[in-house]
Amino acid sequence: MSVKAELYDVVRKPIITEKATMASENGAVVFEVAIDANKPQIKEAVETLFGVKVKAVNTTITKGKVKRFRGQPGKRRDVKKAYVTLEEGNTIDVSTGL
Repeated sequence: MSVKAELYDVVRKPIITEKATMASENGAVVFEVAIDANKPQIKEAVETLFGVKVKAVNTTITKGKVKRFRGQPGKRRDVKKAYVTLEEGNTIDVSTGL
């Protein structure tokens, strides 16, 4: 597997929500990341993929909700989000795609 493919395994997709948009006003970008990814891996992946300097990485794990699927109880998957704060002057435009 190529190096770039491994980096996309760490950083899955950008998250565009109201809260993520408010974070972007403070120079932060929110990504969905692999559940087993750690902060140094996330920092390296974002810096390599987007060519920016990362100041800090904060992570949060959202537990999956219990929902009903076709009448049967089921559970959504757990999601790990990374709030990546960028150095001054660096930006990532997540609205255009990768």
